[in-house]
Amino acid sequence: MGGYSAEVDISIKSGNVVYRQLDKEKYTPFRVLILLNKWVVLDAHEKEYQIDKNDFSFTIGTKKIVFDCVFNAIHGNPGENGAILAYFKLIGLKHTSASPYQMALTFNKRDTLSVVKEYGIKTATSYYLNKGDQIDLDAIIAKVGLPCFVKPNNSGSSIGISKAHKLAEILPAIQTAFKEDSEILIESFIEGREVSVGVIQYQQEVIVLPITEIVTENDFFDYEAKYQGKSTEITPAILSPEIHEKVVLTAKKVYYSLSMSGFSRAEFILVKGEPYFLEINTVPGLTEESILPQQAACAGISLTQLFDNAIQLAIN
Repeated sequence: MGGYSAEVDISIKSGNVVYRQLDKEKYTPFRVLILLNKWVVLDAHEKEYQIDKNDFSFTIGTKKIVFDCVFNAIHGNPGENGAILAYFKLIGLKHTSASPYQMALTFNKRDTLSVVKEYGIKTATSYYLNKGDQIDLDAIIAKVGLPCFVKPNNSGSSIGISKAHKLAEILPAIQTAFKEDSEILIESFIEGREVSVGVIQYQQEVIVLPITEIVTENDFFDYEAKYQGKSTEITPAILSPEIHEKVVLTAKKVYYSLSMSGFSRAEFILVKGEPYFLEINTVPGLTEESILPQQAACAGISLTQLFDNAIQLAIN
């Protein structure tokens, strides 16, 4: 848990939930805090033990402890973008996430869109900018229209995202996004109902969890709406059987087209019954209030069962 991004505090909350919910008769879990300035194990009294990066082990007294598996609860860099998972692959340590490449691919919004479009998945119209590029506001408007969303290409939790309603708001939105990443994308606004769909591997099968509809008090499902109670999450979403089936099939298609494994939560906008894909989260929030655990509970899967299943899949 932890990480190098603005999502560090959310990740620590998720990690502590996983730690509390794991079956202590089955596992001997440890909390590993990954920060830019230190990699440490925390004991019950918050005492820190240094991680040996040669093999991701640590020592208490004279006893060296080596892990069998890592439960990845790092949102953003370096957990969700695959960086630390590539290190685990090099040292032969099993983990609960998809492969390093799949994680890097799905953390990059542009690259994810380029893959799913090839599989016929509907998406918003996009315009790409890199830091240092000439900014042509007329060209942006001509392609995506107004209002539009300006997003960092590599970030989570809606950090750095703005909705521009008029021309004068686009440049400040671009500057905000560039604070988070050197690559950004500007997307057309799609009006419709927003749904969040958890797709996971559970008991050797890929399953779609009960769908959540997100109704936000804010202009869009931003950081405040996600984490400060400015939204209502309806699970299961009230959808007609036809639309429900379409969303389920599309969410599964996204999961398979990206060669995913483990956890995922994809966001869609429903326009006249058609799901338009926005993005996918591969280390979704795992607190009791987070969307994916809500969906699992609705499906009759407890957090203990959900986390145990992820570890068993990784180990086996």
